[in-house]
Amino acid sequence: MDACAALAESIDRLAERGHSNRRFLKELGRVGGVRRGPLWLTDAASGGSNRLRGRGFRAQVDDTTDGQARHFAGTVAVATRVGGRMTRWLSTAVLRDAPDTADGRLSDEAIEFVRLVRSGELAQADAAGWVRRRLCGA
Repeated sequence: MDACAALAESIDRLAERGHSNRRFLKELGRVGGVRRGPLWLTDAASGGSNRLRGRGFRAQVDDTTDGQARHFAGTVAVATRVGGRMTRWLSTAVLRDAPDTADGRLSDEAIEFVRLVRSGELAQADAAGWVRRRLCGA
């Protein structure tokens, strides 16, 4: 399965719902198995769940597993709630995803995605295209 394409399609569907940017990002986190509400922390700490198994990611963000869509969406969920700086620290200090690894780079892309959407620089309607351009294309 092309999980990156499926992730982008999920983002397209979410964008059609007309949620606030924060709600849009939290809903995207659900794609990675991170629920909304108080249980989000439990889900994030356990690594979420692989609802979109597969590949399809560019080499620089592909760790050769089937979990990169979950990784991206889960990181979006965390960054939406605790901010980019804390998410980056958690990624490197707790998960041990060094910045120069595929997972570290994917985390950075997710954090940037959240920043762009929250600031309004990236419209929800354009978010799936951003993912396709930046992340997809194995």
